[in-house]
Amino acid sequence: MKTGYKLFSLSSVEQLDLVHESCKDLNDLSDVYIVERLFSSSLVVVVSHSKPRQMNVFHFKKGTEICNYNYSGNILSIRLNRQRLVVCLEESVYIHNIKDMKLLRTLLNIPRNPTGLSALSINHSNSYLAYPGSASMGEIMVYDANILKIECTIPAHDSPLAAITFNSTGTKLASASEKGTVIRVFSIPEGQRLYEFRRGMKRYVNISSLIFSMDSQFLCVSSNTETVHIFKLEHIPERSEENSSWSGYVGKMFMAASNYLPSQVSDMMNQDRAFATVRLSFLGHKNACTLVTIQKLPRLLVSSSSGHLYIYNLDPQDGGECVLIRKHSLHGSGKLDAGREGDGETPTPVSYAATVAGQKGPPSNSMMTGYSEDGGALRGELIPEHEFAVGPVQLDDEKEFPPVSIHGP
Repeated sequence: MKTGYKLFSLSSVEQLDLVHESCKDLNDLSDVYIVERLFSSSLVVVVSHSKPRQMNVFHFKKGTEICNYNYSGNILSIRLNRQRLVVCLEESVYIHNIKDMKLLRTLLNIPRNPTGLSALSINHSNSYLAYPGSASMGEIMVYDANILKIECTIPAHDSPLAAITFNSTGTKLASASEKGTVIRVFSIPEGQRLYEFRRGMKRYVNISSLIFSMDSQFLCVSSNTETVHIFKLEHIPERSEENSSWSGYVGKMFMAASNYLPSQVSDMMNQDRAFATVRLSFLGHKNACTLVTIQKLPRLLVSSSSGHLYIYNLDPQDGGECVLIRKHSLHGSGKLDAGREGDGETPTPVSYAATVAGQKGPPSNSMMTGYSEDGGALRGELIPEHEFAVGPVQLDDEKEFPPVSIHGP
């Protein structure tokens, strides 16, 4: 927010709950520019403009500071999972053990990274960290934050990187360059290219967000344009060598011809287009997107810097244009936005997902393969047991993370 920050939870499409709102009397962090929450726990990591070199870790449910660390330069980004907390500066990366905040490793003299671009797998068993390996090209360094060693280097793009993200299991990594036209997906830790998607051809864009769905079936990308693209990660069956039909013959000739064309042309021939899209009704506002499951159905969430949250239905079978079903205001107390003007109107749902949502019974497994509902803990409750790492952080236990002030490194 313009002053402080808020944490919300979506229990349903209609219900947006305000979980926490920061208070100015808690270390006066009103000019916050980084807020990271450890899943559904009570732990939040905050950085403010007034102290850009200091990381503050809070237990927001108790209103106490757990610890703070100071660094040699301005903090550009923070990533965390149940094993590691990673702090990115412009030319260095600090890796902490999240249980006791011990500094495990400092990566110095990395290529200049003015935006703090980085990604950390949320799967604590595969705590892979990704960051740019070059300031002039789209090279990705993949670092194993568990055993503290470089895993692989991926030559992902010709232009510098603009976005990188892991899937939920840490087995895939997606990337986009500053051009923003091509999205690539690689296997982890091998670094082999698995998919290539084309976001657009006519113009370069600034990528705002890049994220997988929790089941890794979809990949969503938004930019400074009015269109959000959703790609489906599926393998097209290879043609059989015995396929002697006319279509099979033409297909083979087409693929063979692509080998003799310039790389830019042959790459375009092998790229997949968007499975689903959203035409945003606003321009000029920064946005962030994510794919979630709410009430057992896949939804696309789009938040804008204007302070609104848009919820769209996603048809997991046929794709197409996603349908806006709800708009919430983030400025109020979490209630449904009362202003129904312009893009705030809720249209009549017509998508597949909306049709399923209107049924009395839950959707069958065959209709929603790969989706499961996980509402998460509300209002800073204990971390769900299935998400525990070895030696979990019990954030409601006074013995864990005693409120201390630490200065360094």
